Amino acid sequence: MEATLITRESRPLRYYLMPHHVPLMFWRHGALLRQLIGRAVAARYRGSLLGLLWSLIIPLVMLSVYTFVFSVVFQARWQSTVRESAAAAEDSAAGAPAAAPSKVEFALTLFCGLLLFNLFSETVSGNTGVIAGHAAYVKKVVFPLEILPVVTLGAALVNTAISLGLLIVAMSLFMQPPAASLAYYPLVLLPLLMLCLGVSWFLASLGVYVRDVGPVTAVVLQMLVFLTPLFYSLEQVPERFRLLMRLNPLSVIVENARQTVMWGHAPDWVWLGAVIALSAVVMQLGFVWFMKTKRGFADVL
Repeated sequence: MEATLITRESRPLRYYLMPHHVPLMFWRHGALLRQLIGRAVAARYRGSLLGLLWSLIIPLVMLSVYTFVFSVVFQARWQSTVRESAAAAEDSAAGAPAAAPSKVEFALTLFCGLLLFNLFSETVSGNTGVIAGHAAYVKKVVFPLEILPVVTLGAALVNTAISLGLLIVAMSLFMQPPAASLAYYPLVLLPLLMLCLGVSWFLASLGVYVRDVGPVTAVVLQMLVFLTPLFYSLEQVPERFRLLMRLNPLSVIVENARQTVMWGHAPDWVWLGAVIALSAVVMQLGFVWFMKTKRGFADVL
């Protein structure tokens, strides 16, 4: 088993600060990661009648509830300067009056942001107790514990891929097929994956020593639901608060995802580049924190 490549020896801080160690970890344990992610996905639906179909049913049900509450009860209307200016230009060229966004368009725009936020939420919340949940790996065998948060992310990413496929199919049926700008989507997803890993490594380690990490993380994630532009666009935020909202990396990621998938535009390169750099730093620091603290796990569990 490739786990024997990892020992419990302590290395200096500067060793783990070298950025090549994270991709090296993926290279060394690639086969083990694929095996564990496959097991995690299978275990999630083992014994259920519908199996993997729950990955489609759950987001569809939640999407229906959110759409009813925000577009029917609150009569919410999606406002996006980029989208509306493009639509107005097309309508003007065609000599037709501008059309208001439909409830289906509102639902799909909402879903586009939710699927990314759910990836972050599921990964982070699932890793607060991941080490305690695998105490046997800590006490009885020499195992690369740092890959456990990666397994949680990989399993969540499977659901995200299914949801993204559902979004593309729905757009093709009810709006228009995604434009060529969809090719930018992996660049938008990249900082989210790095952010998920960095935060997960930090919380997975901290959760061993402080058991209150789980409840606190749940509260913070609930706050982020409303502090991230999921049910609204950044253009609807008062201008004096807009810069503050952009300091939330999830806001930039969600907005750029809608730009590339929904509106057919390239991402905002300045903000996306800043978030990629920030997420890379968070990932590296989270990895360093985990590797320097994991030697004490066996003494606590």
